[in-house]
Amino acid sequence: MFIGREKELSALNRLYSSDKFEFAVIYGRRRVGKTALISEFIKDKKAIYFMGVESNEKQNLENMSRSIIEYANGIEADTTFFSFQAAIEYVFALAENERLIMVIDEYPYLARSSKSLSSTLQMVIDKNKDNSKLMLILCGSSMSYMEDHVLAYKAPLYGRRTAQMKLKPFDFEGTCRYFKNMSAEDKALMYGIVGGTPQYLLQMNDKLSIEENVKNTFLDPVSFLFEEPSNLLKQEVREPAVYTAVITAIAEGATRMAEISTKVGEETSVCSGYLKSLINLGIVRKETPYGEKSSRKSIYNIEDNMFRFWYRFVLHNNSIIARGAADLAYKRIEAHLSEYMGKVFEDICMQYLWKLALEGKCPIEFQDLGRWWGRQAPTGNTRSKVDEDSESVPAPKINTHGSRRKDIQMFIMGEQDKNTALFAECKWTNEKVDAGVLDLLIKRSRIFSYSNVHFYLFSKSGFTQGCIEKANALGNVTPVEYKDILLEYGV
Repeated sequence: MFIGREKELSALNRLYSSDKFEFAVIYGRRRVGKTALISEFIKDKKAIYFMGVESNEKQNLENMSRSIIEYANGIEADTTFFSFQAAIEYVFALAENERLIMVIDEYPYLARSSKSLSSTLQMVIDKNKDNSKLMLILCGSSMSYMEDHVLAYKAPLYGRRTAQMKLKPFDFEGTCRYFKNMSAEDKALMYGIVGGTPQYLLQMNDKLSIEENVKNTFLDPVSFLFEEPSNLLKQEVREPAVYTAVITAIAEGATRMAEISTKVGEETSVCSGYLKSLINLGIVRKETPYGEKSSRKSIYNIEDNMFRFWYRFVLHNNSIIARGAADLAYKRIEAHLSEYMGKVFEDICMQYLWKLALEGKCPIEFQDLGRWWGRQAPTGNTRSKVDEDSESVPAPKINTHGSRRKDIQMFIMGEQDKNTALFAECKWTNEKVDAGVLDLLIKRSRIFSYSNVHFYLFSKSGFTQGCIEKANALGNVTPVEYKDILLEYGV
């Protein structure tokens, strides 16, 4: 089943239609659907597909030769080209008079087995590209390798590519397409549990309940997802145990560097290196309060929902799951699902606001969108630092009236200019949002000195009549129920 990726397919087809040499680089983390995208693209076209393997140069050359000869002659053959240069030049010759695609999947495996391959490829491209109709696609799951050794300025292949795609997991809208038979609430829960990675989505059944899906996957020792995070880390990093400790610390609520370091039992300088690797893998993200480029208030969150769910719930229940007590494990998980979904719902709401902005439907044309947290600044100049610990002056204009410092919890904001901004609050609860939530958001917004503001209230379960009446009276408040987001997406 192939769903989505319309933009990526359209971009690849535009390259294909040029009828001249094209060189596309496609990369992204494992399970994100790179090979599925390429397979969908080439299914009705003349193409040579070859996947590199973790082996030596001889084995990879034999495999590539077999793929090329089978395409050229339509039969299996034992013939092997004497070098990668000869093999690639032969493909260029095949593409002199007709459009031909050559895909080299898992390029890092191939390039590591032959250290001179990138330079050889550069030479052959430079020699033949002006007289060829070849469309070359290099694909890789090792994002650091692809960025450092294929796309980087000092890489031999720099300047040869005509396009590059960093494939990411689906957003909430794209994820919903996989679960057409699920209820509105279950679609959000499923996004919170498995995220938008296609390979994980395919493990779920939209005709079953959330409980049944979780039990059949995360709580079943023979399931693909039961050990997926630990298996993936073993493929990507050298010290998976330490990385597991870092991710677990974040999943348990240790989001600041000092807290993570204490939990893991390593120096902050050591943890910093692990966190950087996890960010590069797309598993963890670093956040600073909106408008601050660098701050000691930075926090770390788990970017991938499947990892977040697994490390929050599955790892701790590993022993009872292994003993077959799926019912007990799910009972423990279910008690905390609503709390867990709070941050997921924030992400869904931010994606919705971006959609409105990009379509010109948002009253505030914000330049960026993010979360803000910190302390109300003490009495002083209006453009003073938000917090004494900040390392840079944030973009938002702070209103510093008042003499006492007060912790401000996280909320969403986006600035259009120095006078105009948007503020939003999100509530994933079974109770309707009342006017008190709106009052608190308005109060929090006053630590900034914007003269023109608009408020968004997002609610899973709707709003009280008092809240709706107050929003209507103010005129600069947009209440959005979760079901309205789905209607906007048409899912």
